[in-house]
Amino acid sequence: MSVSSKLRQISRRDLLKLTGQYGITSTLLAAGTMGGAVSVGSIAKAAESTYEKRFKKEAKHTLRFGASGFNAQNLLIERAGCLEFARDLEERTEGEIRVEFIGSNQICGQLNCVDKTQLGIVDIYAASTQNSAGGAPYLNVLDYAYMFPGRASQYHFLYSPESNRLLREPLEKRHGLKFLFSHCELRGIQLGLKYEDAPTITKLEELFGTRSRVTGTQLGRIAMRLLNLNPVPVAWEETLDGLKQGLIDGAETWASAVAYANMSPVVSQSVDLKFFCGTEHTSMSAPVFDSLGEDLQDAVMESAYLAQAHVQAANEAALINTVGFSDPQMQNTLFVKNNVRPAFLGDDQIKIAEEMCSPEFNPDPWTEWRERLNKWAGGIDTYAEIYRVAREVPKDMLPENVEPRRWWKS
Repeated sequence: MSVSSKLRQISRRDLLKLTGQYGITSTLLAAGTMGGAVSVGSIAKAAESTYEKRFKKEAKHTLRFGASGFNAQNLLIERAGCLEFARDLEERTEGEIRVEFIGSNQICGQLNCVDKTQLGIVDIYAASTQNSAGGAPYLNVLDYAYMFPGRASQYHFLYSPESNRLLREPLEKRHGLKFLFSHCELRGIQLGLKYEDAPTITKLEELFGTRSRVTGTQLGRIAMRLLNLNPVPVAWEETLDGLKQGLIDGAETWASAVAYANMSPVVSQSVDLKFFCGTEHTSMSAPVFDSLGEDLQDAVMESAYLAQAHVQAANEAALINTVGFSDPQMQNTLFVKNNVRPAFLGDDQIKIAEEMCSPEFNPDPWTEWRERLNKWAGGIDTYAEIYRVAREVPKDMLPENVEPRRWWKS
């Protein structure tokens, strides 16, 4: 039984009382350890035990984790690894580091978690790299169109030691952020209810002229314009209403984001255009990381590695068993319950899209941003280098078969 299912068995009043007494983090971590039916008494006992374990000695460092809109319930849909990281880091450091998990947009949201981390309001944050690109523009480096052929290539890149010089080090130097781990999907167009009775999309040209929400990524907007997809800037928190009211035809995002954000009831088709990254990442303030002793820094990295490996396996399973992003679809998934049809475009259609918008075939529209990112990276040709690393694994490799590596070690 999931954490969210367990917590739903007790009243909101009792839950608020428990979280008020033991804290949100202790209550969530406690619920995750329990099996079968639960009661107020059993959760209270587990929460007390977890609280005592976490607070048995004074922590040397208490880190505030701003997890944008994530909570125990939707982290079981999109497996971003936030709670696994927090739990493992506390246990690994035997309480020397305590993590206070603050999700559900209580302290920061998708667009400003990065800013609040840079300002020192939170120490760790989770949000998409695309939404965070407004405050940390180097994150655009992940968003060249069709740089990654599949999810396996994304995971391979994040595990590769070459991700240090191509992503992590420039991000840390320029924006003061230490990139820890990320979920990996590729973005498509999530069509609203206007397309509920329309045939399932099979050709790229059927999307031409649609108006779709775009994130904060500048490179993503370039790709959408080149594909005649009319990007409309809409905040993530407002996208659900935009789809519901028909103000936009769709949204560029990925399948599990539709599911975790409760957008499934207003989405009819999930078109797997896979034209650039969907990476729900966790980063840490670099100054905070640097303030830790060497042993605790090692612990942070090892917990990030564990979280990355967890996400790799868990999100691939959740896409099929929880979200319903497969053909055929599993029954009782969120997409099946809400009549969302995955639309997997053929290789010929993806090739057309790639030739229309990728820097490989249409380089001129990317020149300004490519030169900017290359300069920030110290003169590296960021697109060419990441493109090369991404193709070190077969295009059709299953994402769960990518070998985990400690990227900070050669």
